[in-house]
Amino acid sequence: MSSATNARSNDAAGDDVPFHLQGLGEIPSTALYVTEPFRGLADAALLPLARPLLRNAPTGDGHGVLVLPGLLASDRSTAPLRGFLREKGYYVRGWRLGRNLGPSEATLEGIPQAARDLVERTEGPISVIGWSLGGIYARHLAMKHPHLVRQVITLGSPFGVAHGHRTRADSAFERLRIIHARPRLAPDRERLADALTVPSTSVYSRMDGVVPWRACIAEDTELHQNVEVRCSHLGFGFDPATIWCVADRLAQPADDWHRFEPPRRARRLYRYVG
Repeated sequence: MSSATNARSNDAAGDDVPFHLQGLGEIPSTALYVTEPFRGLADAALLPLARPLLRNAPTGDGHGVLVLPGLLASDRSTAPLRGFLREKGYYVRGWRLGRNLGPSEATLEGIPQAARDLVERTEGPISVIGWSLGGIYARHLAMKHPHLVRQVITLGSPFGVAHGHRTRADSAFERLRIIHARPRLAPDRERLADALTVPSTSVYSRMDGVVPWRACIAEDTELHQNVEVRCSHLGFGFDPATIWCVADRLAQPADDWHRFEPPRRARRLYRYVG
């Protein structure tokens, strides 16, 4: 790995700020927020052009992969990512719970059941990929049911949010709170950034117009890595750099997880690799 990507950057990793306080009071700029739909479309348009490069991405071993969508999204939003991973040899499924309206009791019961079903079908722990709020569910699943989870990959997921942190999705989330589960059943916001007992990778972007990027990272450890790409929040599921990183992470042996190194020909697509 080059010194540019291997070096710990105070600006990127927030070394001087405790991780449970990172992102405090931050909110993406108005310019980033209002251009999200257009930038998301641009990210999606890049995917077909990147197909020749992505054909060289690591191939899988056939283990199960559960993909969880973001707030107000459904399995339709993750279809391109899931289709690519199937081509790479994984047994992939969406969450099949309709539109993500937040942590309702049906959602919090449905995700572990989906994981159990996939573990039974593939006869082994599964990888869980979560986009935005889906990544918070993924980490919650790994905390509550670590025996089901092989690794967690989050895409623009603000699991570092706590009291005082803000995102551009807060108002939509609050409007849906009436259908959310009781607090004792929902993910504990104060613990979401705690270290997991399984490998995890946080993919984030400073160009994210919905959530503050500092809330999407955790401290680099032997089992956790932060990887910065250059896409919009709505573009994570289509961004070639993100998809390559996901393929590389999924190809790691279950008992021999290594840190991500960008491919030589696409190194410039990554701004920071922890």
